[in-house]
Amino acid sequence: MPLALAACGFTPAYGPKGPASGLVDQIRIGDPTDKNSFDLVERLEERLGRTSAGRYDLSYTITTDTSGVGIATDNSTTRYQLYGSADWSLTERATATRVTGGKATGFTSYSATASTVAALSGEENAALRLMHILADEIVTQLVATAGIWAK
Repeated sequence: MPLALAACGFTPAYGPKGPASGLVDQIRIGDPTDKNSFDLVERLEERLGRTSAGRYDLSYTITTDTSGVGIATDNSTTRYQLYGSADWSLTERATATRVTGGKATGFTSYSATASTVAALSGEENAALRLMHILADEIVTQLVATAGIWAK
């Protein structure tokens, strides 16, 4: 199997000479401005490294929306769905040229049937999970397209 993969030109994304090998510690992520962006940036930095002088700048815009999806017989909402998207753009710092970009989307949910404190905790946890989903999708898109734009 390894010989067959080598023969077809397969190279691991983060391996030596892999298309994404030059991404780690080369992307400066825009500063967070609220809790959601803080959680998104934290996850992106876990995956891509943290740098202040990288080759690329990553900018993003986060949008979220909540809707009730579980209704009890007394017409109270028992479950919420949290939807989110992150429009992102990667710019080469030296030339200020946009090299790639995209949109990450995801959703998660939480229960509101327990106490107020438990419901708030569930909401905060769902938002954190959503930001991790969006960050992971951004990294996946970067790695998948790095062979096209990364030099």
